[in-house]
Amino acid sequence: MPSDRTEVTEITTGLALLGFPDIDRALATRPEWFLNVTATQYEALAEARAGGAYDDEFTVAWETGQRFLNSRDGLRGRVPDRLEWKGPKKPPGYEQIPADLQADHVYLISCKYRSNILMNTSPPHLFDRLLAERGGDRFDWFAEVAGAEYQALYDATRSHYGLGAMPDKAVDLAAPERTRLKQALPKRGPWPEELEGTYADLVNATSNESAMRWQSRLESIKAREEMLWRLLRLQPAPYFVLGVSHDKRPLHYRVGTPSELRADFELGKFGAWNPVMRQPTVAWRAEFVRRHDSDAGSAGEHVAVEGHVEVRWSQGRFGGYPEAKIYLDTPHHEVPGYMVLA
Repeated sequence: MPSDRTEVTEITTGLALLGFPDIDRALATRPEWFLNVTATQYEALAEARAGGAYDDEFTVAWETGQRFLNSRDGLRGRVPDRLEWKGPKKPPGYEQIPADLQADHVYLISCKYRSNILMNTSPPHLFDRLLAERGGDRFDWFAEVAGAEYQALYDATRSHYGLGAMPDKAVDLAAPERTRLKQALPKRGPWPEELEGTYADLVNATSNESAMRWQSRLESIKAREEMLWRLLRLQPAPYFVLGVSHDKRPLHYRVGTPSELRADFELGKFGAWNPVMRQPTVAWRAEFVRRHDSDAGSAGEHVAVEGHVEVRWSQGRFGGYPEAKIYLDTPHHEVPGYMVLA
């Protein structure tokens, strides 16, 4: 069986582009011109198909690929001569376009099934560098922005579980000590009652300081505009997103370029704040003004895009360095720069 639903959805979406009458014929043929899909993976897909556990995923992915194959904005019914699945290949550098499939060296396709995550990155990459530069962020964001609260939670956790032979300072934690703390705490759900208040202090301090640092670096319209392009993953070349949203809405859209977005919309305000959640979170909202009348709306109309960022340990509580998981809360088809396929 495939390790998760990703292989089912991505490979099935690709197979739907190749002109087969149905998914079962495609799986039986195992086209060699669908690059990077191995015999072992075809075997696993056939087993998953026969088992029935992923029936919904097979059906939705096939219909999604067929939609792109026949779309006027997509392949227009022309079967590609070459199709590459990029899933198993680790990119050699920092790739900006999140492509899972590439057809005829031209059409870049990102498969997004049941997810509203824009990207997963490090907090300083987002809040300090505005997604502009990628660096080796090997330090603890909680210690950076909420040092006192982080130390207090560490002290309280050590005391609550009677963990001796640990560093005095949270910033000195090494991998073995992080693992020990992680194993002592519950994996999910509420913190122990005795630690809840101390953890809430860390949540509030981290959310406040992260939001303020982010906002302070976005004083100019240029900084806000360029950051929004990166946040929404607009690139100099357009690409396509196929799949279904987390609430099961069909996703079939083209991600436009920054030039296209600027031609159609003027960026107004951008705000970031602490929404007071149970884990460190920064809410964000961008406001655009439509420049021209169109089928989608009237000139002068204000269009908002909203999302949030969850700051969390990358490997469980006290495990690993914190990560910033960026979510899009506005439905994809309402986002300026995302154009539904005809």
